[in-house]
Amino acid sequence: QVQLVESGGGLVQAGGSLRLSCVASGTIAGINAMGWYRQTPSNERELVARIITGHITDFVDYQDSVKGRFTITSDYAKNTVYLQMSSLKPEDTAVYYCNGQIKTVASGPNFSYWGQGTQVTVSS
Repeated sequence: QVQLVESGGGLVQAGGSLRLSCVASGTIAGINAMGWYRQTPSNERELVARIITGHITDFVDYQDSVKGRFTITSDYAKNTVYLQMSSLKPEDTAVYYCNGQIKTVASGPNFSYWGQGTQVTVSS
């Protein structure tokens, strides 16, 4: 099995920064993609940013509202993905979840795994 553990959430003032980390552990044969999603009590879970592994270069995708403020990076040698969040706004307040599209067998399919979530609160 695979486990994802997030860290780095917290309370920050508007305009501040936070860095989230997500480490995948367990039986990992390959990582197709890792990303960050967020959810508030009144909204569905939404994509924030993700990295999709490519043969030559990785594909990076951001939600429009975070472009220019958030940066996703990965260190797959450590099975880790980061989300650097800057110029935070109150509307960024949410529980942030890490997601991994991961193979447990090299020739097998990708499965979707989720972390437990980390709370990010931005005060005005």
